[in-house]
Amino acid sequence: MNPEYAAELLKTMMFQAVGLAAPFLMTAMVVGMAISLFQAVTTISEPTLAFVPKALGVVALLVVLLPWMLRSVIEFTTAIIQRLPQMAQ
Repeated sequence: MNPEYAAELLKTMMFQAVGLAAPFLMTAMVVGMAISLFQAVTTISEPTLAFVPKALGVVALLVVLLPWMLRSVIEFTTAIIQRLPQMAQ
């Protein structure tokens, strides 16, 4: 395996990881901002009020996106396995 191929493989893996994590991070951020705004408007400063909706949002998104995530990971893994002979050279 030459250095260019290894760098390309590493770049692809990092993009795959970011692509899979981004929806969850964005959901947690949007829900957190909404809860923070709600807490600022109502002057409620309950710490669990910020955590529970974020957790529920992320779990709901996981249920919705799980088929896409599995398909994406399987396709990526299949592509890597098919490239193994090229990596061995």
